[in-house]
Amino acid sequence: MRDLRKKILLESGKTVSRKARSRPDSLGASPNSSPTPSRGASRLNSRYASEEEDLTDSEYEDSLTNSVANSDDGNEPVASWTERLGDRIAELLDRKRSSAKGRETCLSAYTHIIRHHYAEEQLGPQLNELIPALLKSIRSGSNIDETLSAVKALTMSILSTESENFYDHVYPSLKALCQDSAEESLKVQAIETMGIVTMCGGGSLVAAEELLEFLVEIVESDGNTIEAGDNGRVVAAALTAWGFVASNFDDLQGQSDHALEVFTEQLDSTDVDVQVAAGTNIALIFEAAREYEDETEEAWNLQYDQHKLVQRMTALVRESSKSVSKKDRKHLHASFNSVLTSLEHGKGPGYSTARRMASNPHTGGTKTDFSEEYREYGYREKIRIHNISMVIDTWSLSARVETLRSVLGAGLAIHYMDNPVVKDLLSSAQVEFVSAPKKGGRGDERLSPPRRNRNGKASKGSGF
Repeated sequence: MRDLRKKILLESGKTVSRKARSRPDSLGASPNSSPTPSRGASRLNSRYASEEEDLTDSEYEDSLTNSVANSDDGNEPVASWTERLGDRIAELLDRKRSSAKGRETCLSAYTHIIRHHYAEEQLGPQLNELIPALLKSIRSGSNIDETLSAVKALTMSILSTESENFYDHVYPSLKALCQDSAEESLKVQAIETMGIVTMCGGGSLVAAEELLEFLVEIVESDGNTIEAGDNGRVVAAALTAWGFVASNFDDLQGQSDHALEVFTEQLDSTDVDVQVAAGTNIALIFEAAREYEDETEEAWNLQYDQHKLVQRMTALVRESSKSVSKKDRKHLHASFNSVLTSLEHGKGPGYSTARRMASNPHTGGTKTDFSEEYREYGYREKIRIHNISMVIDTWSLSARVETLRSVLGAGLAIHYMDNPVVKDLLSSAQVEFVSAPKKGGRGDERLSPPRRNRNGKASKGSGF
């Protein structure tokens, strides 16, 4: 733990309030294993932050500090995160007296802890027992919440360790869940996790190619191949996962022509998220073609109607239908402006061709001193992690960042700094060091670690 305030709290035996204890990673023993009702168990149903409301580490530490100061119940010491994690693992491995609700609560707490702390050292010795326990909840969970929580826990476990033995044990269960479940949220989560386990859990090149084909089939059929016909969330998830997996390929020629045709058709979707995801994947394919031609000096002849494609994207930039909400129109316009700029100028995402003076005449000197030279604003999408600033200048990097943000949420900065799997995914991003945020500031709240360019490998054992 790098933060001195948290270390003092954890090692001094100070206490937290009941409100802080209601957070998922602060839960005491499972209510299912408690012989008599306890104060901790009586609050297991208290509301805690959802993943969308997930607090950053700095906010969580501040809540601990405030809890100590305001505690009305000064008799319960704060357990370290490693102790809490050990308790959750023990509960997950002992299912004899557990209930579906108890397992779901435990899984959520387990996931929350390893999302906000790099726990490879704690998880490694337990993996041979943990993975089967998680798979049991995935295959035969008593309800949707338990199954969904188990898939999320599995995803975080994969990203938190460098094991090369996940894929063969895990992938078949995830694919079966994706195909057989009638629940939209389970299909979406299974698709995301399939991408993670393939690229970060020991999948081979062949396995990645097969997954890309499977995802294209889902998109081409509008979700019908997995019994999710016309389901925008499922199709968008398949498009996003395709981008994440494809971003790890040095050569996409074998997967590009049919995929490009399918993605172009999805530009006419009535779902904005599907349109945007299809557009970014199209940009990723053209970026791969440019990089291949630059590196090999060989032509990569994409089979597509350039005029029709640009015409359709231009129409999306000007979309003004009242059937699309103002928020979605803004998202659509910004996304396809970025894609069009990429196709026309050979740039990555978020590039601005707007021009500004290369020097500022207001800082002194005469106008002639600056020769009226102008330069483009360039890449505007940046990520800040502590005192590291990264520019998202490729579509492959953007695809990995989006997936890591989805999985890690506010734990992204911690994992970028400490987790070699995440750092490897983002290793070829251009970085620069900037001044650290002021003490007490909120400098890391919106930060997420960038991924690297297409030339880097996904993780150890990925086969790329």
